[in-house]
Amino acid sequence: MLERVSNLVRTDVLRPRGLRTLFAVALLTVATYAAAVEVRSDHPDSYVVKSGDTLWDIAGRFLQRPWLWPEIWQANPQVKNPHLIYPGDVLSLAYMDRVQVQQSGNVGEPINAVPLAEVEPFLKDLRMVDSLDGLPYVVGLEDDRLRSTSGQVVYVRGLEGIAPGQRYLVVRPEKRYRLIERAGLCCDKTQTVDLDYRGKQMADAGTFWSNTVFPSKNTEMLGYELRTQAVGTLTRGEVGGLQASTLVLDEQGHEVRIGDRLVPVEAQPYDLQFFPHPPKQQADYGRLQVMAVADQLTSGGPHDVIAISGGSREGIDNGTVFSIWRHGQSTVDRVKTSKDFDEDLVPFESKVRLPDEFAGHAMVFRTFDKVSYALVMSGIKPARVGYELKHPDAPY
Repeated sequence: MLERVSNLVRTDVLRPRGLRTLFAVALLTVATYAAAVEVRSDHPDSYVVKSGDTLWDIAGRFLQRPWLWPEIWQANPQVKNPHLIYPGDVLSLAYMDRVQVQQSGNVGEPINAVPLAEVEPFLKDLRMVDSLDGLPYVVGLEDDRLRSTSGQVVYVRGLEGIAPGQRYLVVRPEKRYRLIERAGLCCDKTQTVDLDYRGKQMADAGTFWSNTVFPSKNTEMLGYELRTQAVGTLTRGEVGGLQASTLVLDEQGHEVRIGDRLVPVEAQPYDLQFFPHPPKQQADYGRLQVMAVADQLTSGGPHDVIAISGGSREGIDNGTVFSIWRHGQSTVDRVKTSKDFDEDLVPFESKVRLPDEFAGHAMVFRTFDKVSYALVMSGIKPARVGYELKHPDAPY
């Protein structure tokens, strides 16, 4: 095929007016060839989309690397959103190795890149903010309770001038994420600490000292993770000399306590559809890492959610696919060392750097400015806190 392209370009030298057109055709053919080599040798001629399918799984039927799906997808310009696929649609690998769709006409929900049920709690219940300062907070509970739940009243400071009827999410600061630049070392360090009811670091946490970072120009706050506890409606403002507003908890949720914060309810705060694709730009090595694994774990596998130290400012958006890597260790070459000694005393520059080790792939489904959440899609070993995130095609 490449030889044919070359012949096309050489022949067209005799006809200058057609050179631009044929050169464009040549580039398209080369691009098509590049995509074609990624098609699975055992791909089906056609596939009928079923309820419960995910776009990741369907892409894996046609491609060796599912994140290249946008490269072969043939958008249908006749429909409102040409990228959506519905149960009953027939997909086929057509001319120039592009997947075309024959719509079934069935009415239903389009398939998603991942099972929505697996990520919806993280879409609905988690969010990031740069600071807790200025957020309204719960200062008291009805009947001096220790906890309040649906149907009960809580009292809030920081809602001065807000008219009754406004709805708010009651959220709890759970984690604080920081990025620590380490000069002279291969990788930056991310720090995750649990927070108490004031949004402050827990003084009795077992990792208090190892997680303590003194402020410096090399430390950047990535944000505070907030978890939704309940939803309420403001029924009375700060009137008649009162210094707190009244909020009625009117939806089933988790218990609310003093110190929980409030954020306004948004109509649709997150995307429901996203499509797997490679990163738009390559981050510096050591910059993007796994900061946390859902459910208080330090390692996870397929279908576990991870928090990563990058967001929209790094060009990350929903659907971005990364590969996950364990950092190669730095070790002392004991064959060339005349005697045993403590490795911790050996300078970093004098150690042997071992290769990184591949762990799996993850796809981003919720993006904030400096932090994103991703679902581990596949893996050959656990993805752990501190592991590196790279382009999905990274060779090492």
